[in-house]
Amino acid sequence: MRPLSTKIAAIAPSATIEITEKARKMQAAGMDVISLSIGEPDFPTPEHITDACIDALRRGETHYAPGKGIPALLSAIAEKIEQENNIPCTPDQVMVGCGAKDSIYEACEAVLSPGDEAIILDPSWVSYEPFVQIAGGVPVHHPLNPKNFQVDDTLLEKVTNKTRLVIINTPSNPSGAILNRESLDLVADICHDHDLIAISDEIYEKLTYGKTHLSLGSLPGMAERTITVNGFSKAYAMTGWRLGYAVSSKEIIGYMNRVQQHTISHPTTFAMYGGVAALKGPQQCIEDMRSEFEKRRAFVLRSMDDMGLSYAPADGAFYAYVRVNGNDTEVASRWLEEAHVAVTHGTAFNHPGWIRISYAASMERLEEAMKRISSVL
Repeated sequence: MRPLSTKIAAIAPSATIEITEKARKMQAAGMDVISLSIGEPDFPTPEHITDACIDALRRGETHYAPGKGIPALLSAIAEKIEQENNIPCTPDQVMVGCGAKDSIYEACEAVLSPGDEAIILDPSWVSYEPFVQIAGGVPVHHPLNPKNFQVDDTLLEKVTNKTRLVIINTPSNPSGAILNRESLDLVADICHDHDLIAISDEIYEKLTYGKTHLSLGSLPGMAERTITVNGFSKAYAMTGWRLGYAVSSKEIIGYMNRVQQHTISHPTTFAMYGGVAALKGPQQCIEDMRSEFEKRRAFVLRSMDDMGLSYAPADGAFYAYVRVNGNDTEVASRWLEEAHVAVTHGTAFNHPGWIRISYAASMERLEEAMKRISSVL
């Protein structure tokens, strides 16, 4: 047989999914493994959201839907973006995808031509680089300031005449850091000065602890050149629903829709009715989950302090991003093999020397996990 795609061969598998699968295999073999490696809330989807989906199924909403999403959901998203994110938005500037991940992939395909460069701020989520590569672009990594995980003037050094795109993520996966106004202003200035487009991944915007989230697209002149990506997975515990969205100019959304028309066609029809219920229904469920995450966060960070480990600003999301001595991949492997605690090594995020610990687990399991980690340090 002839070799398969050299493009796909050059792309690394998802480290977070690989580690999670390894932990599941160990659990299936009878081992008591505590998985703190994947970014998934451990809460059920709120009942009013699942009820809306069930009602849609019973009404027969099981057929093809408009490619960009059902009108009710497009309108609900546009309203949310205007009211909460202060970004001017109409329904025709919105496209619903199969999760925020799908929306980011489609954005890369819509924006990048072969050879275009995309700047990725490290530490970075594991899928940004593969998205750029699949779209034919060239990933250019740039480290955030190691003291505060913010953007500084050194970002300018990575801008060339081939640069087309900047990808930011706030609150950050894996660090939990929230980009402040100064960082966002720097990104905006560079985009204006060099005619760049930005993807702003804001999937964790509802999960913040003492800091305020600000959308890049709300800054002067940035609404038209920012692709704001969000979804339902983290805030509403809807990871398995595969429902996310992108907001941008009509032109960019039009290009993204061309990609979607020839790939997924549209998100699952009845799931989108759950999305409408999520945005238009009671929001107390978000605060209930956020409050519980905040308690777990406090416990995990205290545990890190007790172990003498330093960590990044954990101002958002549900991760403790911890500095470790030695090779981070070996440390993560040792924690899994000896302590039976699954975590994600920083090398997966283009940031060696660190470990990402998800505290999206019950307090009981977190307490046991911290004891096990302490025992192998």
